Amino acid sequence: MRYSPAGIPIVAARLAHSSEQVEAGISRKVDFELPALAAGQIAGQLEQAELGAMYRFNGFIARKSRKSRSIVFHLIDFETID
Repeated sequence: MRYSPAGIPIVAARLAHSSEQVEAGISRKVDFELPALAAGQIAGQLEQAELGAMYRFNGFIARKSRKSRSIVFHLIDFETID
C-alpha cells in the first residue's frame, strides 16, 4: 500500500480473467490480465483479499495518466464468488 500526496491509501494489483464466451455462435476461450488500482477504503479491503481467490469486481477503465495510451481498471467495489 502507498499513499497519495493527499494521504489517500492506494493499492496496485493485476487482475486475471479466464472464461468461455460465445461470439458469432462459436465458443471462444478468453484469458487476460489487467492492471488495477484501488483507492480509499477499498484499498484496505483489496490488500486483505486472498490471492488466487475468485472475485467479481466493479469499477471503471481509464487511462493510466493523461498522456498514456495504457489503461487501468479503477476498483470501486468487489465481492467473493463462491
